[in-house]
Order: sequence, then C-alpha cells, then structure tokens
Amino acid sequence: MGVLNQSNVKMITGMADKRYGIIVQIPENDPMNAPHLLGEQWSRTRWYDTEAARNAAFDDMLRQPTNYRIGDVPSIRLSKVTSDD
Repeated sequence: MGVLNQSNVKMITGMADKRYGIIVQIPENDPMNAPHLLGEQWSRTRWYDTEAARNAAFDDMLRQPTNYRIGDVPSIRLSKVTSDD
C-alpha cells in the first residue's frame, strides 16, 4: 500500500470542488501553541460544497461542545474563507 489509502485519496481529490471553508486556529496565548504540542503555526481548513453548508458548520462550531464541563470554553478562532478558483 502506498502513502495514501483510498479513503484519503477520495477526501483529497474531493476537496478541489469545494469553494467555501472554515479556518480553525488556536489563539496566540493558548498553551497548545507550545512547540512540543501543536506549535504556533497550527491551523486546519475544512472545506464545504456550498456557502449554506459552510455557514451551518460554522454556527455549529460556535456552540458549546456537549462534552465540556460547565464554564469550560473552547480555545479556537474560526474564520470563514472562500476560494477564488
């Protein structure tokens, strides 16, 4: 087997069609920015087929996770992006 398995190939090739994304980043003062953890440059982008799907996912990401304790707050920054391809 090569470096990618079939499920990863489908995911990567399917991303080319998606124009609407959400960039997930960690704030500068977050302890997870430490070099031995995620590092200062960590970010992920999630891509969606439609603007509506992206907006629904964005709103869902802003909600308090059900598995967090009362008072705990997620430490992430979310940004909407659109590719101009």
